Amino acid sequence: MTHFPAILAFAATLIGTAGAACREAADGVTKDGVTKDGVTKYLVCEFDPAKDDIRLFLNDAAGAPYGDFDRLVDAVEAKGQTLDFAMNAGMYHKDRSPVGLYVENREEKKKASTKEGPGNFHLLPNGVFWISDNKEGLVAAHVAETHEFLDSAHFIREATQSGPMLVIKGQLHPKFLADATSRKRRNGVGVREDGSVVFAQSDTAVTFHEFATYFRDALKTPDALYLDGTISRVYAPELSRNDPGLAMGPIVGVVGKNE
Repeated sequence: MTHFPAILAFAATLIGTAGAACREAADGVTKDGVTKDGVTKYLVCEFDPAKDDIRLFLNDAAGAPYGDFDRLVDAVEAKGQTLDFAMNAGMYHKDRSPVGLYVENREEKKKASTKEGPGNFHLLPNGVFWISDNKEGLVAAHVAETHEFLDSAHFIREATQSGPMLVIKGQLHPKFLADATSRKRRNGVGVREDGSVVFAQSDTAVTFHEFATYFRDALKTPDALYLDGTISRVYAPELSRNDPGLAMGPIVGVVGKNE
């Protein structure tokens, strides 16, 4: 079996104002020293959880799933705030309820799932992305394998469970194959050692192995979690992005204040 070496080239171009949270990026991944035809394109958005208000959203005030970004934008703006970024945030059932753990504003709406089963969510180990805020008001972001989360997580403000894990303590998920052929548009989230959060969506179809390698080697996230594929959608107004697509379940967003 052949293996992908480290990403040989990573070029990122900032678009928009200085200090923009989102950028379009590209990388050249090679196999056996031969560059693939074309370039893999990504959208990458980075945030500081201590400064940026990262939240999870599922249902509106009437209890109906938001489903798309436009309805969420309207709901946020009705409260005098802005939606600065959003992305689908985990797998869901036909009624758009979360498959696994879901916590919104400290309220647990769905318990964690540790059972085995079919599909990507159950390609164990899966994991949890969560935001914590302790008694001292320190806000931090985390990604961890599900059992580790259940053993150690505290002061949970927001959380979503998905799967599989992409990167686990600097290692790719053990079931990812370098010579896999299944390619899809995918999105995920990782946390760097400095605590910053990185959301990424592949605008070019990629394998799990390629996507995980990108998080580990280009985005420098020792822990990263897959959020979904095919349904992957991003709202990034600074880049004039409001991706259409199938109705979503959980959504992760960054909320700002109207000036």
